[in-house]
Amino acid sequence: MYDGSPRRDELAARLATVRERIDRACDAAGRSAEDVTLIAVTKFFPASDVAILAELGVHDVGENRDQEASAKVDELPPEVRDRLTVHFVGQLQSNKAGHVARYADVVQSVDRPKIARALDRAAAAADRRLEVLLQVDLSGAAGRGGVAPEAARALADEVAESEALRLRGVMAVAPLGEDPAPAFERLAGVAHAIREGHPDADWMSAGMSGDLEQAVAAGATHLRVGSAILGSRPLAR
Repeated sequence: MYDGSPRRDELAARLATVRERIDRACDAAGRSAEDVTLIAVTKFFPASDVAILAELGVHDVGENRDQEASAKVDELPPEVRDRLTVHFVGQLQSNKAGHVARYADVVQSVDRPKIARALDRAAAAADRRLEVLLQVDLSGAAGRGGVAPEAARALADEVAESEALRLRGVMAVAPLGEDPAPAFERLAGVAHAIREGHPDADWMSAGMSGDLEQAVAAGATHLRVGSAILGSRPLAR
């Protein structure tokens, strides 16, 4: 349907560049690129772009606004949706958790027990099992979201006891205006501490368009890349 379109060509070229960056970063870190999952963050971009990315071999997409994400997922043809893992990567309010649990496959922004409990109830009611990551606050800045590093293990224990949630690891955003490398090393330390009690929680989601190399060097298993693949975002709707 999209073969030969200018937009498909643009996305293919951008995606190839990002994959080359990941390959180089993995080589430098002595890691296999097969161990790193690329999540294309499609905030503000249409479902048609998601379908093109699926054609180009992208298996994971990320969204961070509930209303937009839900509408976009509903718009996808079933054969496209079935090939994708949808990650919710934005800050989540408890009153939105029930809705997100109906269409997301992974929720990367669990940062307090109230959110975990709301997701657990909603997923159980929908007969679904959600994979979740703990969002860790690496900045200490108010309003950024995330559990404090020293409180992450307790939250991990609570999530692991949930009926319908599967604890997969941790997620974080590097603090604005700081070198991301030390921040990602701190996240790696939190991830290691959680894995001591929960060996299957081996995901570390870190790194975006501007700092994916530093994230790979610190051991990130998942990269959330938006503008480097899709271009400059249109104005918020």
